[in-house]
Formats: sequence, structure tokens, C-alpha cells
Amino acid sequence: MFRIGIIGAGWIAHKMCCAIAPFEDMEVYAIASRTKEKAEAFAAEHNVVAAYGSYEEMVQDPKVDLVYVATPHSHHFEHAMLALENGKPVLVEKAFTANAAQAERLIATAREKGLFITEAIWTRYMPLSHRIKELMDSGIIGEPRILTATLCYMMENKERIVRADLCGGALLDLGVYTLNFARMYFGTDIVKTVSNCHTGPTGMDMHESISLSFADGKMANLQSGALCLNDRQGIISGTEGYIRVDNINCPKTVEVYRNYELVRRISKDETMVNGYEYQVIECRRCIREGLLESPMMPHEETVSIMKQMDALRKEWGVVYPYDE
Repeated sequence: MFRIGIIGAGWIAHKMCCAIAPFEDMEVYAIASRTKEKAEAFAAEHNVVAAYGSYEEMVQDPKVDLVYVATPHSHHFEHAMLALENGKPVLVEKAFTANAAQAERLIATAREKGLFITEAIWTRYMPLSHRIKELMDSGIIGEPRILTATLCYMMENKERIVRADLCGGALLDLGVYTLNFARMYFGTDIVKTVSNCHTGPTGMDMHESISLSFADGKMANLQSGALCLNDRQGIISGTEGYIRVDNINCPKTVEVYRNYELVRRISKDETMVNGYEYQVIECRRCIREGLLESPMMPHEETVSIMKQMDALRKEWGVVYPYDE
């Protein structure tokens, strides 16, 4: 049995429990919250064996095989480091940390201790995400040249969006998905970035547009924000057609068009629970094989994206208390 311990008993921890529940060889074994009462209530709801009122107690439990950090961005570094210092492999919810400096320290610590750590950017691990890359590389749309991605939700009053001490703003919460989408399909050789941002009353970025130019001439135009609803689409446009992804945050259907006519439609695997399970399956594989990072989300890529977001925030004047 592969046993997961979760730090943080919020909604994303609930999603993880739902994802793992159908598996017979994996389980959410432990939950840790700031209070014993909250942990026990969560454990009762999800049939979790062990409930802890402190994070320190949980990471010291010898039965925990993987610690999943499901707290706000502001606490990822602290809680992931706590797990590493207690000899536990870690799956850290996106965005990995508040900034690149924290990301580099975590990864260096994990390597020194010979422990696995990876970022829980779930789209990186989804089979349908990999299928999109295969379709693009097959030549079915000709030569890919332009990519667009949008991801917006109405979140303007959520604490994790408006508070600097929680590493708020749309970029780390939503824009990180558009950046990952662009890099997954167009690569990392970015030679120019142009952006525009609207900040809210608390100084956090509330919506933004980012344009990336790649060395080979490709371009990606990205929009994300917390002030409206939108179609959440991703479009990869080529010389002979385009690929439409119905939701870059959790792809469920992918359509291929040639000369503006639909020629292929691919749907998510019918066995998918809610998508969170794939990252845990990959963590288990990596840990069993003695890997310190996942090829689906290499450490270098995690740090590079954190640096990219650091640069954007600096340009926009969005500052967190944890910035150096």
C-alpha cells in the first residue's frame, strides 16, 4: 500500500482524497491541520486513518510514504522543507513556492538528502496532455506557429488572491497554467516577453496578458485573471490546421481541425477520477524507481517557471513578503 499524508485540510485536499479513494493500492492515510478538531473532521469525512493537529507529528509518522503539501502558496516552502527534513518525499501543490529562490533551496535540500520532490501542476501528468503533444508533433496541423491560452475565474474576493502574505494574484494561481501550457507544447527557448497587467486595491495582479516569442519564430499569447469568466481554451495553430483544447486547466476534450473542418476528437480516459490521481501515480513510480525528480516536470523546469513569474511580478510591481 502506498500511503499519502496531506498537509492542509482545505478543498484541494478534499479533491485529492476523492481522486485516490477508488484505488486499492494507494490511500490517503494521514491528514494534518492546524487544529486536531479540523483534522479529525476531515478524516471522518474521507475515511482517513490518522488525523494530526500538527504538521510535525504527521511528517514523523513512519507509515507516510509521500507528503502532499496542500496549503497556500505562501506556506509551500516551509511545509515542504519540514517534510524533507524528516526524510519524506514531497509532492508540492502549484505554484511550487513563492519565488525561485525558495524553489532552488527546496530542490537542493531534496537532492542533498536523496529525496524525491516534484510540483503538483496536475496538467503535466495527465495522459490527455501528453496526447496533445503527440498530435502536434505528428504533423496533422502542419508546422505549429502560434499558441493561445486563456484561463479566468471570478475570484476577486478570495483571500488567497488578494492577500500579499498568501502570495496572492492571478499569476501564481491561474497564469501558471497558461505558462505551463505554452512551455509544454512550444518549449522553453523564449527570447522575448511582453506583458500587461491590472493590479487590484491590495497590489496583487488581478488579470494579465503575456506574449512570448520563441527562438524558432513561434509565438504564444496568454491571458489569465480573477475578474471574469472565460472559455479556458487553448489553441495550437499550424500551417494546415489547429488543435483546440477545451480546458487548459483540466483537458477533457481535444479537437483537431484541418482547413477549418473537424477531423478528429479525442476525449479524456473514461477511467479518470478527477485528474489529481495521475500526479500521485507518477510520484509512486518515481519513488519506487529511486528517482529524485519526475521527467514529466523536471526540477529545472519548475525553477525556470518560478524565475519567469518572478520577472513578471517585478515588472508589474507585485511584491510578496517572502521576496529577497
